[in-house]
Amino acid sequence: MKTGELEVKQRDLLYRLIISQFIYDGHKELAATFASVIKPHPACPPSDRLLQLMKLGLKVEEDQNESRALNPEMVAPGSGIDLEFETEVQTISAEAALYETCYVTAHKGPCRAGAFHHTGQLIATGSEDASIKILDVERMLAKSATPAEIIAMETPQQQMENHPVIRTLYDHSGEVTCLDFHPFHQILASGSTDFSIRFFEFSKPSVKKAYKSMQEAAKVRCINFHPSGDYVLVGTEHPTLRLYDVNTFQCFVSHDPSGQHEGPVTSVNWSPNANLFTTCSKDGSIKVWDGVSHRCINTFKNAHDGHEVCSVTFARNSKYILSSGKDSLVKLWELSTNRCLIMYTGAGATGKQEHRTQSVFNHTEDYVLFPDEKTTSLCCWDSRNAERQKLLSLGHNGVVRSIVHSPTGPAFVTCSDDYRARFWYRKASTD
Repeated sequence: MKTGELEVKQRDLLYRLIISQFIYDGHKELAATFASVIKPHPACPPSDRLLQLMKLGLKVEEDQNESRALNPEMVAPGSGIDLEFETEVQTISAEAALYETCYVTAHKGPCRAGAFHHTGQLIATGSEDASIKILDVERMLAKSATPAEIIAMETPQQQMENHPVIRTLYDHSGEVTCLDFHPFHQILASGSTDFSIRFFEFSKPSVKKAYKSMQEAAKVRCINFHPSGDYVLVGTEHPTLRLYDVNTFQCFVSHDPSGQHEGPVTSVNWSPNANLFTTCSKDGSIKVWDGVSHRCINTFKNAHDGHEVCSVTFARNSKYILSSGKDSLVKLWELSTNRCLIMYTGAGATGKQEHRTQSVFNHTEDYVLFPDEKTTSLCCWDSRNAERQKLLSLGHNGVVRSIVHSPTGPAFVTCSDDYRARFWYRKASTD
């Protein structure tokens, strides 16, 4: 049976169930009015089957939500990229050119940092104006789907309840450079040029200030929580990498100084299995560290031909590292062979970038995304064969300084020097 025919049959069944439920509940006039339009054949008997189906559906939905809360890493579809076993793999997600802007939020200064909650339901953005915003994804999607005339009729109370920005946090005195959500608790960590790392309990609506602050010896550039949530990696303008215990806030540094970077640390990322973490630096190198001993076990020198390395992130299976550099190139590194496996080219017609930004996987790791600085558009490649996809115009009036993709669904956020953060989403096809 074709999809269209099946949908017609399902819709007819739904209408019959509605009429039967009306009769069962004693609303015979409503049932007769509905039946005069639908003209069901044969006639519908009284039945509460619709109510029972709805109860079953709500129970399944509740179980699924509970399962997702317990296993957030299982939400993203597919198994991610694994070139060791793959030959021809069918992509299961949409390319970036099919995403649409669903919401735009503005800071009072250039927007410099973004982060997704591990459930994909919350987004944080940080700005040069020292503010942090937390946005609700469902509210942004609802806002984009609501007609303007309906929004105009909302009362002030409804506007507040439906507003996508659920928190605005002010506690830094300098630019917010990096953000990361705690993997289990409702805590957001932020780093800043004011030499501090701050921790916010965003579950409390009245909270504007951090409950804990740590002072660093240099401007904070990047942070990343350990998958257990017990530790946080911190990279600063100083070449030495820091690891903090989140409970005691004690600082740990590798006892081997020869393993440290020779320039400011620009990005840090734990592997999902927590066995390793990776860092990159203005010194042009990428380093891989043992997650237990905190020792550097491998260094990719001149990873981007001597240019500054801007971002590093692990693939979901912890076998690969995706990096980007100021040479406008994106590379996929295989840890088992210690080599660059794939190079994604075509971004940046003039080569070298002026500003730092990131390369990211989409939620299924079918695609690699990277903002082109000169054209303010998004480059997208097939992650497995580096085939270039269509460009997506990002609509910003300034350089995109941060891009983060949802870990669970077809959504990403771009943060720009035009003071704005744009939320992008791939809406379901209506074909």
